Amino acid sequence: MDAVAVSIASGISAPTLRLRDAFKAAAIFGAFQAVMPLAGYALGTQFAEFLAPFDHWIAFVLLAGLGAKLLHESRHAAEERIHSPFRTNKLLVLGFATSIDAFAVGITFSLLELGLAMTVATIGLVTFALCLPAVWFGARVGQQLGARFAQRAEVVGGLVLIGIGSNILYQHLSQGI
Repeated sequence: MDAVAVSIASGISAPTLRLRDAFKAAAIFGAFQAVMPLAGYALGTQFAEFLAPFDHWIAFVLLAGLGAKLLHESRHAAEERIHSPFRTNKLLVLGFATSIDAFAVGITFSLLELGLAMTVATIGLVTFALCLPAVWFGARVGQQLGARFAQRAEVVGGLVLIGIGSNILYQHLSQGI
């Protein structure tokens, strides 16, 4: 659901949306959601002991940092701004940040008897299938807001990213209480 929320925020903050951008975002999010559990499974508990205390902080810093950058970019005049939430490097960071929890899930897969290939393929395909319309939904919302509200849409997108990062951090920290 984090990837879906980020997909909506990306669609909202996009000045224009091309079909290939929506597919690229959905594919990257789907790939990360499939690969991270596989990586967790492959590395097992050896690496988990090192990453587990910090995984929520990594996700928080990445998402909050990107959200803050988006908020900063929203302060510039529209004609001065060349902003695309669908740049590959930005999507890769978002894909990684929204799938860190999937790494931990992959570790538990090593303890279960299940078809790993089918499981990770299903995770990736479902994420792709949910993120693709989420990007389009976000773009429609952004279009409805109009160019006059483009700056506000970027602010909302930045706040959503910060909120997702904060939620991940809160969930992990509150489990220890």
